[in-house]
Amino acid sequence: MPRIKIEEGGITDFRAGGDHSRILRRWLSFLAGLLLPWQAAAFDAFSVTDIRVEGIQRTEAGTVFSYLPIKVGDTVDEDRAAEAIRALYKTGFFKDVRIEAEAGVMIVSVVERPAIATVSFTGAKEFGDDKLKEIMKQIGLSEGRIFDRGLLDQATQDLKSQYLSRGLYSAQVTADVSPMERNRVAVLFKIVEGDPAKIRQINIIGNKQFKESVLLDIFTLRTPGFFTWYTKNDQYSRQKLEADLEALRSFYLNKGFLEFTIDSTQVSISPEKEDIFLTVNITEGKRYTVSDVRFAGDLIVQEADLRKDLQFKVGQEFSRERLTESIKLMVDRMGDLGYAFANVNPVPEIDRTRGTVAYTLYVDPGRRVYIRRINITGNLTTRDEVIRREMRQLEGAWYSTTKLRRSKTRVDKLGYFGDVAIDTVPVPNTHNQVDINVAVVERATGSLQVGVGYSSTEKVVLTGSISQSNVFGTGNNVAIEANSGSVNTVYSVSFTKPYFTDDGVSAGFDAYRRDVDANSLAVSSYRTKTWGLGLRFGVPVTETDTITYGLAYEHTEIGIFENSPTQYQNFLASYGDITTSLLGSAGWARDTRDSIIYTTSGNFDRLYGEAGLPGGELRFYRLTFQHQTFYPLTRDLTLALNGQIGLAESYINRPLPFYKSFYLGGVSSLRGYEPASLGPTDSNGGAIGGQRQVLGNIELLMPFPGLEKDRSVRLSAFIDAGMLSNKWEWSDTRFSAGVALAWFSLVGPLKLSYGRALNDEPGDKLQRLQFTLGTMF
Repeated sequence: MPRIKIEEGGITDFRAGGDHSRILRRWLSFLAGLLLPWQAAAFDAFSVTDIRVEGIQRTEAGTVFSYLPIKVGDTVDEDRAAEAIRALYKTGFFKDVRIEAEAGVMIVSVVERPAIATVSFTGAKEFGDDKLKEIMKQIGLSEGRIFDRGLLDQATQDLKSQYLSRGLYSAQVTADVSPMERNRVAVLFKIVEGDPAKIRQINIIGNKQFKESVLLDIFTLRTPGFFTWYTKNDQYSRQKLEADLEALRSFYLNKGFLEFTIDSTQVSISPEKEDIFLTVNITEGKRYTVSDVRFAGDLIVQEADLRKDLQFKVGQEFSRERLTESIKLMVDRMGDLGYAFANVNPVPEIDRTRGTVAYTLYVDPGRRVYIRRINITGNLTTRDEVIRREMRQLEGAWYSTTKLRRSKTRVDKLGYFGDVAIDTVPVPNTHNQVDINVAVVERATGSLQVGVGYSSTEKVVLTGSISQSNVFGTGNNVAIEANSGSVNTVYSVSFTKPYFTDDGVSAGFDAYRRDVDANSLAVSSYRTKTWGLGLRFGVPVTETDTITYGLAYEHTEIGIFENSPTQYQNFLASYGDITTSLLGSAGWARDTRDSIIYTTSGNFDRLYGEAGLPGGELRFYRLTFQHQTFYPLTRDLTLALNGQIGLAESYINRPLPFYKSFYLGGVSSLRGYEPASLGPTDSNGGAIGGQRQVLGNIELLMPFPGLEKDRSVRLSAFIDAGMLSNKWEWSDTRFSAGVALAWFSLVGPLKLSYGRALNDEPGDKLQRLQFTLGTMF
């Protein structure tokens, strides 16, 4: 029976041999292709009356027919037969293909490659099984795919590379293939990870101007330390080393070393593959100062205005950072005039003899463009108008870098999206139009939470809330909350419409029940039960300033005890144990902080006033002002200053409600003293609050050692000062100092402080260690 046959034979056996085996495999395939015409020469041409497929187990016959370039009625000779065999081999489904002819019937006999039934791993601890399976899938080695030993070898090498990137140089990876029924195989990777190699020494050679210890502080990689078990920065990584070298280069360029170079880096490993040694050879070069700055090109902006953007002066040492920032400000200045594609190219002229560099800044504004259309994508729930009303860049207007940046910030601060990206796209076939594409990734904005917390003040606190900050995609907020503690118990319902009017005036209402039991505090004993209903409005004045005002009605039941102070008893004698009040409030706030959680720069100011109005029984006013400033001292150190002042008074000869007084002391005010323990006291020594309050805090904020890249945890050293009195009695000022920790942990926000009173007086109640911790589950 005449036939043509190509078999892989031992080709797959060579694949495990690496590059040489692959080259040999290609040569064998080439030789097999050369032999095809010779073998087909003995094949007599015939007309195909039928096609029969034999040997298939998993593959459908229709699949074979779809790849077969021969149909019934075709005439088959040696060339057509060779073409058919090659086509079936190209599918990768078969390791043996034969074509035979019998009375006009073409018989296609195949031997299928095995399919992968399972891919599993043993001994993998550094990576999860899901991560490893994803790596295998990208290579093409996954369940249901055709088994290829060449891919298996590649997968084994890739796994080893993954472990090498984690510093596990002694890791061993072997693959076992077990046959199964129905021509399938099970692939098992056996992994012995071993111990990670640690960086034992980092040497910098060639430094003269800076100590090696100063340069090593720039590196993320380091020798084993107290927290490196968590950060793993003592394990070598090529990516981290490249980042460290770039940080080192930036450090020198920012210090004036314009010709600084990294000559070489050596990474060596000990024979037992446990210790890594890094050596970095550098040439510092000469320190350069700026001798002149000139402008050239198309100056669409006055040169005097461009010079205002320069962040350095002639005579100062060169700094790449300041040069880059200067160019950015110039590009943004032109961008605000509609030149979306402006560019400034700095060209240096180096005088090595004098150690100076002069820069010519070539200005290319490009073309001026305006916005044709703003396209929004990704908002499956949120309505377009909710995003568009935050946009400060408008359609039909000239392009503005500042307005686009502000638009992105405002959309991001909505809190509805996990990511916000804004791209500028030229409009085809135009020279002065661009489209703005706003792509958002929505996140869940509703929450149902119950929780438990603990603080040194209120002990166990139970909380629960249900809220939706983007109801039906409208941007409106609804929240229901319950908070149960030994001191404060709060139940509230609130609703906020951020765009009550088209120009951004917000409106909302609050209904609440608030119970206070002061028996567990250092203050004189009392209890209050308050329920209230209020309306509030917010009016944006600028991008960072907001004015708020509101009106609320409160009903309060007051309870005192036999040992309660005279002031409390006099208040109840005047008003009784039930009071009603109509409360008016107004406030102003300005927020320019760069972050709410991990602030490094900016200010926060807030002025707030509350008063008892005619129509209620209470007549008082309460004013507070707070100012916060954050100064970045270095890349990691931030100086934070906080000042607060408060004033509370009654009017028309009515006493001030004692529960509207100010209190001082505790982890959130004057640390080192018991919460609410300072200020005027009753005859029993219990604090009764005061009408004048001043509080100041100075903190040096810093990363937690070993967790410099983790923005969820922060250390601080602080000095607190506070005064609480019924008059401006500065002699009553108390001071404290200590250290604090703020951590947004997996179990909730944690505040921990250790403070020592610096000038405590007899009778002051001290509390050095203070903390509060909350968790949601």
